[in-house]
Amino acid sequence: MKIATRSKTDKLGEVERVYRILHEWLKTAKLSPGEFLSELDLAERCGTSRTPVREACTRLLQDKWLSRIRRKGFMVTPISVRDIVDMYEYRKLLECFSAEKVARIATAEQIQELQAVGAPESSTTVNLADILLANVAFHRRLSEIAGNQRVTSQLSLMLDYVTRLDTLCTQTVPGWIGHTDILRAIASHQPAEARQAMQVHIDDSREKMIRLFSA
Repeated sequence: MKIATRSKTDKLGEVERVYRILHEWLKTAKLSPGEFLSELDLAERCGTSRTPVREACTRLLQDKWLSRIRRKGFMVTPISVRDIVDMYEYRKLLECFSAEKVARIATAEQIQELQAVGAPESSTTVNLADILLANVAFHRRLSEIAGNQRVTSQLSLMLDYVTRLDTLCTQTVPGWIGHTDILRAIASHQPAEARQAMQVHIDDSREKMIRLFSA
């Protein structure tokens, strides 16, 4: 019985390991949108068998990273303008809520923390990759301070998608969109202004991505 339990645990651990590898490859665009993926090839690349790959890919299907091609394998879900619009509209719902709430409840220490997280965007010596990491950290921390776990969970998925978009566009991002207005409204405890600043921020980011993916 103990052997069977250990075997099941090992299997779940291997699926989780493969899932994390594939998720990271998708998030960082090492697996490109529209790319065909075979279970055999992925198994070889991950150093495992086809079964953990199949189960990991099934999980990734649920979050729309992959699409199933019947009897052939999987495809990395292509990015469309419609997808970008939908994603940023959903982000706006989640993040306007967070910005408004944080402006109402944030302590001085939490405000300082947000300002520190966003510091790389005003530096002239930090590269774009570091700025993009700081961007994700800022939005995630803002959501955590707001204190709604469901919002934070959903936003984490959205931010993974944003990371992929930013990675694909790293060489062509037409200017950085910072968080100055959001931070100013939060620091002065103005919930309505924080919500509006976040809405403008998300809308500007969405339009930037639409222009890039429509070109």
